[in-house]
Amino acid sequence: MHGAWFDNLLAWIGAHPVAAGALVFLIAFCDALIILGAIVPALPLMIAIGVLIGMDQIAGPYAVLCAAAGAFCADGLSYWVGRRWGDDLRGVWPFRRYPGLLERGETLFRRNANKSLLIARYVGAVRPFVPAIAGMSRMPLSRYLRISGFACLSWAVLFLLPGWALGEAYEAVAAVADKLALALLGLVAVLALVWALVLYTWRWFARNADGLLARALRWSQTHPRLGRVVRSVIDPARRESVSLLLLACCLFGFAWAWAWLSGSLLASGGPLRIDHEVFAFMRALRNPLADRTMATLAALGSAPVLGSAFGGAMLWLLWRRRWKAALHWGVAVAVGLGLTEALAAVVHMPRPPTAAAGFGFPSIAVTMTTVVFGFFAVLIARELPGRQRVWPYLLTGVATALVGFARLYLGAHWLTDIVGGVLLGAIWVLLIGIAYRRHSERSFWMPPLGWIFYGCFLLAAFWYVPRITPAVLATFEPPEPTRVLADAQWQAQGLEQGRRPFDLEIAGDPALLQGLLEARGWKVQVPMDWSDAPELLDEDTPPTQRPVLPVALEARPERLLLRRAVAGGDDRIEVLRVWPAPARLDGGAPLWAVRYETLHLRRLLRLASLWMPEPPAHALPADLANLPDASQGRLRVVAHPR
Repeated sequence: MHGAWFDNLLAWIGAHPVAAGALVFLIAFCDALIILGAIVPALPLMIAIGVLIGMDQIAGPYAVLCAAAGAFCADGLSYWVGRRWGDDLRGVWPFRRYPGLLERGETLFRRNANKSLLIARYVGAVRPFVPAIAGMSRMPLSRYLRISGFACLSWAVLFLLPGWALGEAYEAVAAVADKLALALLGLVAVLALVWALVLYTWRWFARNADGLLARALRWSQTHPRLGRVVRSVIDPARRESVSLLLLACCLFGFAWAWAWLSGSLLASGGPLRIDHEVFAFMRALRNPLADRTMATLAALGSAPVLGSAFGGAMLWLLWRRRWKAALHWGVAVAVGLGLTEALAAVVHMPRPPTAAAGFGFPSIAVTMTTVVFGFFAVLIARELPGRQRVWPYLLTGVATALVGFARLYLGAHWLTDIVGGVLLGAIWVLLIGIAYRRHSERSFWMPPLGWIFYGCFLLAAFWYVPRITPAVLATFEPPEPTRVLADAQWQAQGLEQGRRPFDLEIAGDPALLQGLLEARGWKVQVPMDWSDAPELLDEDTPPTQRPVLPVALEARPERLLLRRAVAGGDDRIEVLRVWPAPARLDGGAPLWAVRYETLHLRRLLRLASLWMPEPPAHALPADLANLPDASQGRLRVVAHPR
């Protein structure tokens, strides 16, 4: 099911198609306008608009024309600004303070004026500035309008196309994972944001290192007591000063965030409101196909996997007699583990309902992933040339984010457990990393150490993780329902869910239901796994062998999935999904919820053929509606009218 905000958005767009076009125009206009275009994130917004086009909420040609018109008008306004003010524009903020904003566009424009207008339309860094530079250069208006018009139209098509294709496949994505697809897209966006943040922060420090060092030294001279601490960390004569300054700034930021988070938890006396909201949202995302993937990612933070990478790299350091590096890394891991265990024992944070014993605040797996990967990044980054030093930190962020998101999805932790683990691990890594960088001057050949660390991690992940994934999934089984119904109440009223009622509710052994239905032509489908995905892509696979995608109810997969062909063609089937009910009977009999669906085979994007649900029928088939009589008392069935 979609979120309420998403349904409201679709309803608003459906009721106001002209206003939706104005919104598209405004997004494109803001993205292309000088200065403002450097701030507006056009790509994700255009992809979102493309998704709505693919879902038939906005007419495709209309959206393309609105986007092209918005970009064309903004480019024209930027051209007029450049032509009106000319070189005087360099003295206006922000160009006076950041001259590089115009310099990059001028470099591109000087190479080839016509091509630069086309290229700049697809490059976000210079897109808002090249039209203004064309105006400053007095490019003839007629030539500018021809090139700009073609560039804006092609940009609108190409930037809307990915979302358009995604929207066409949205039904398939929703059938596979519903809101999970949106959450995974959000994870990718967060990873991209972290990636960009780390990368550009590093580059900014590299460009402004000398000025920052000078300011820090001037500050230390005016504050004698604290200045001694600053001078002990940074020294312009040491090549490590820039890295130490960056680590010190990060340490200050993470320490402030940790203090704020800890204070918030102490003040609330338990999980924050956002913890409960995120937990409920993640619980709604549970999907049988995704559960195994998330259990695999969660296991990447287990002791055997991290220990393999740590042990392999430690043995190499000892063999090469890198005593200081081995000592600092050993202390980082040992103290980090002990500190996390101590906090988990002292801070009695109520666990999520799906968390087993041993999971608390902060997350040990997330903390240790941050510590192991983080200190290794500190260890080897100094040996890498130039901009390549940022790569170990980027890999640290990706590994930690994957482990944290997977454990959040499985319900092992609250959101604050994950964030607290990241902050605690980062603070400890930065402290021990600053100590190591200050006392270690020896360089060593990094490639063997990098191959050993990352190689051992991948080997352990590929060999060990698949073997423990079933155990991890069993650990995070949703708890038994707490709602108890009297037998008479259930017979009279059913489950009374606040949504579309179940077609059948059954008390008893589902094997009896299976036997009754198999006698009526229904067949049991083995639960689908990712290993069955090639059958969805193979055009030669007959419809009878194409699996039906699983669906979860209250985070629980189907316990029984039955199907049978519909008379009159191979492209339609009937399906019965049987789940454990979100309630239990006071007599102890197992209670099951059953939903009946009619599916049709649909080819999506010429890539895969999937069974897609049709609108619910007005009545159940006769053999299902008469199940109470056919069961002869062995099953108690409640059927709901449609």
